[in-house]
Amino acid sequence: MPGAGRVGAPSDRSGRAVNPGPAIPFLDLQAVNAEYRFGVELAFKTILDHGRFVGGPEVEEFEQEFAAYCEAEVCVGVGNGTDAIELILAGLGIGRGDEVILPANTFVATAEAVCAVGARPRFVDVLPDTLLIDPAAVADAVNSSTAAVIAVHLFGQMADVARLRSITERFGLALLEDAAQAHGARFGGRRAGSVGNAAAFSFYPGKNLGAFGDGGAVVTSDRQLAARVRRFADHGRSVDDRHRHHDRGRNSRLDSIQAAVLTAKLPELDRANASRNGVMAHYRANLPEDCIPVAVDPESEPVHHLAVVQVPDRARTTAVLSAAKIGWGVHYPIPCHRQPAFAEFAEHLPEVEKAAPRILSLPMFPTLAEREVERVCNVVKGTLQ
Repeated sequence: MPGAGRVGAPSDRSGRAVNPGPAIPFLDLQAVNAEYRFGVELAFKTILDHGRFVGGPEVEEFEQEFAAYCEAEVCVGVGNGTDAIELILAGLGIGRGDEVILPANTFVATAEAVCAVGARPRFVDVLPDTLLIDPAAVADAVNSSTAAVIAVHLFGQMADVARLRSITERFGLALLEDAAQAHGARFGGRRAGSVGNAAAFSFYPGKNLGAFGDGGAVVTSDRQLAARVRRFADHGRSVDDRHRHHDRGRNSRLDSIQAAVLTAKLPELDRANASRNGVMAHYRANLPEDCIPVAVDPESEPVHHLAVVQVPDRARTTAVLSAAKIGWGVHYPIPCHRQPAFAEFAEHLPEVEKAAPRILSLPMFPTLAEREVERVCNVVKGTLQ
């Protein structure tokens, strides 16, 4: 992730030298995780004592609690968020000859999972204000090979699942949620993980609900699909005979220690998300007019995993942020349909391509102080005036 201190000390547009001041990281995981230290150390001692490092009781406890949190029936812990998407697709029987619609503005993992099961990704454009998948573009892209639509809930805001669900129901398609950046978000009162056939979550350390390593989950209210996902994730093993493998599965399981970490952090997730929302509100109140945050749909209750804005000169802005020891990121500078790995699926998508050189992610984490937000905004103002 691009960060502070990579360049010299340029001046702002007025010619004044930038005062570095105290460093502000893009993400301060040490501060975010500090309050959970005692609980995690106690959980680790418990796991050392019982010795069930994979598939221990901590995994089942977290699965039950996270399913309830997402207002769904079942949670299956898996190795990571990419596996979660792939396992849902496999569990739905989607594969060779099928096409899956997804936005070009997403992390490549969404497209990788589609290709991994043998299906073809069909990239579509996004809405210009939220940069989330455009339901009208989805409807136009449906054809006889379409099997599913992936609603990517990006930056902490859910896609318009009401319109997407009406499209998938009309055409008889599966609706998947890529909720890797939206733990706890809502749209139209429905929580991420409760809308589609199933949802994929990542618990990478930097997520709103982050583990201390890799981890992921599939959340669904389809118990038969959950059973298939659990079987595929455990080498295709029969529930009745662990030595019999009815399916060609894989190894994708959530470790006990990661489940314990997530269980310790889950009760505080809503509070942490509320703090993120406060940080974003302070950005909106203090950023200059030419620095435009992504919009929030009136039906949406976001959790602001990222603070994404659009600026007219990203190279200049990031250089000055770095000189001021302020971390930053870009999500994502090269859209999926322009990545060499997916060149065969490329087509012209104007809104994604227009936004790609302008988007910039500012520091965002629940312990970020208002004075730090104001300093970030003041530095950005100096680059745009």
